[in-house]
Amino acid sequence: MKKLMIFIFALTLFSCGASKTVRSKEKTIKGNWVLNKITYSKTGDYNVTLFNDASKECLEGSTWKFVPNNNSGVYTVSNQDCRSGEREFAFVIQEINEVSGYYDFLLKPKDNENNIGFRVELAQLSEDFMTWQQNLTINGTPFIINMNFTKQ
Repeated sequence: MKKLMIFIFALTLFSCGASKTVRSKEKTIKGNWVLNKITYSKTGDYNVTLFNDASKECLEGSTWKFVPNNNSGVYTVSNQDCRSGEREFAFVIQEINEVSGYYDFLLKPKDNENNIGFRVELAQLSEDFMTWQQNLTINGTPFIINMNFTKQ
């Protein structure tokens, strides 16, 4: 009976963890990245504030550090024309569909009073390159913000 209880406890413990694929994504994302380019799905000039923090121009060139073992990180804005400095965040990678490779990435700034998080699609991830897509609807029309990172 004791062995059965230990087995059930171990099974429960391991079933609650992240999937092997998600752990692999977390391992790949670990480290330092640069947000090189932000593009929009439609041409034009847009006044977009990303993550309730900064404009496209401020975030391009920002450095990001991901620490998956405690799901935390920090990004640093260094553009002189912007409010520069470090911003801490928590993140979670959630597998939505293993077959399609669709993963949600939830980013939650730590200093945010309203407890707001931001969901983006982890559209591409390799050892050296990562793309996030944020899907929005503006006036009933789909609008996608693409954020391209390279690993340092």
